[in-house]
Amino acid sequence: MITDVRVPLEHRQPYSTAYDQMLEKVRYEGAYPTREKAAEAVRLVLSGLGRQLTGDERVELAACLPLEAARALTAQIPDPQPLTGWAFVKDLAARTGASQATTRWDTGSVFSAVAAHAGPDLITRILHQLPTGYALLFGRAELTPAA
Repeated sequence: MITDVRVPLEHRQPYSTAYDQMLEKVRYEGAYPTREKAAEAVRLVLSGLGRQLTGDERVELAACLPLEAARALTAQIPDPQPLTGWAFVKDLAARTGASQATTRWDTGSVFSAVAAHAGPDLITRILHQLPTGYALLFGRAELTPAA
């Protein structure tokens, strides 16, 4: 279950083990000082990605992720016109009030954990669906066809 930080600690529902592990990976990769900061980054970035992904890739990614992360991804209705990778970062920064540099860092940290859950084949399919600029956010080279 998703934990609400406003609920007193003794009344909180624990995260699933898989989500705990995901948060620890994001916390480590992103050098976040607390699990709460890592959880906030996961929620915000996956909500943003949920506005970009459609179709089978969206469904398969949600199935690969821990329930708490899948909820953040699937709670969003996809935008009719997906954003480029850089526009995605700028949009998230505007929505959260964070700097673009911080948002880029958050995105890379979360996408690293997402890629670990999804595997290389699904990430490749997701990158083929999305506009340019996402490969770098997932820690991959941005390859373009020769002219």
